[in-house]
Amino acid sequence: MSRRVVRQSKFRHVFGQAAKADQTYEDIRVSKVTWDSSFCAVNPKFLAIIVEAGGGGTFIVLPLAKTGRVDKNYPLVTGHTAPVLDIDWCPHNDNVIASASDDTTVMVWQIPDYTPVRNITEPIITLEGHSKRVGILSWHPTARNVLLSAGGDNVIIIWNVGTGEVLLSLDDMHPDVIHSVCWNSNGSLLATTCKDKTLRIIDPRKGQVVANNFEEPVALQEMDTSNGVLLPFYDPDSSIVYLCGKGDSSIRYFEITDEPPFVHYLNTFSSKEPQRGMGFMPKRGLDVSKCEIARFYKLHERKCEPIIMTVPRKSDLFQDDLYPDTPGPEAALEAEEWLSGQDAEPVLISLRDGYVPPKHRELRVTKRNILDARPPSGPRRSQSASDAPLSQQHSLETLLEEVKALRERVQAQEQRITALENMLCELVDGTD
Repeated sequence: MSRRVVRQSKFRHVFGQAAKADQTYEDIRVSKVTWDSSFCAVNPKFLAIIVEAGGGGTFIVLPLAKTGRVDKNYPLVTGHTAPVLDIDWCPHNDNVIASASDDTTVMVWQIPDYTPVRNITEPIITLEGHSKRVGILSWHPTARNVLLSAGGDNVIIIWNVGTGEVLLSLDDMHPDVIHSVCWNSNGSLLATTCKDKTLRIIDPRKGQVVANNFEEPVALQEMDTSNGVLLPFYDPDSSIVYLCGKGDSSIRYFEITDEPPFVHYLNTFSSKEPQRGMGFMPKRGLDVSKCEIARFYKLHERKCEPIIMTVPRKSDLFQDDLYPDTPGPEAALEAEEWLSGQDAEPVLISLRDGYVPPKHRELRVTKRNILDARPPSGPRRSQSASDAPLSQQHSLETLLEEVKALRERVQAQEQRITALENMLCELVDGTD
């Protein structure tokens, strides 16, 4: 039996199963955003959805452990002055998410493990550099704190979130609106699509287009007559690509192999209601005990519903062929190392014993002073004249420490308020 047939037989009986009603997130008013934006993002701990709240730039973050009806006063993440167009969780920190907005800015947020009692209004950092709306975000797969943004100004900016600096700006690559951007597995190249109907492969550090205008496709698959935008999700561990159409009610999936005909149709999951958007769970967030190979979060108009893809197996043992080592939350490079030309493959982890999310890690931002790179101007000052800036610096450090202490105190009080409210609810339930 050839390798291709063996690979096909492994996933021949893959099926889609809609989750039960008590596993949905209900009463969420989804924002009316543009078709080329993504407004549902998920990681092993949280589900984030762009919501409609008075026309401002807001989104909601829900713990995956708590499902059901969402309280109308549930705290939001709000800070943008115009609608949020895209959100993306950091692959190296489950508590960090980036948001892009029509207000031309990108904001990076730290989401606490506990449920806050008020809206989250202060981002860790605000990144400003685009002149028009920002509709695309993508974190680097292996380098820590490296974030890509693409805007309506046809510019791609790559940021160091840890310092707030622009690492690279690609402003002469695309003559028209950028529709999508994707990193390759080690983050050395970018693939972009543009309104000019050209697919480009870009080396961002060299600032060069290394390939475009592919002459012949490897495989061509006829889908249907629908003109809705297709959202592709690729799982490299199983070599399966899932195609979800916005405004469609089905998910088609295909296996990709090295031998002709390269693309093999597997199955279609269909439901009655169309999807407004789709979130794709990283492999490390799946339930390996149930042979779950993919999980989607289907966004309806007022709810979000998990859709689970499983491979039926009779054995309860860990299935090595379904779960090879997969990228984990550790970064392989620092931002400066990647910018200097280094490349590294993702740091892999085993899912044999399931995935345990790491402890909460705070993202620290250290902004560099642009004046440090400039030569001193004017005559050299005496020792007595230099004392004033040192005292000012000491005063600034003292203020920063005090602000940090106050924030920690507020966070502790919010946690205590949440605990007391939970105790109150238990007491009230017990007296009914």
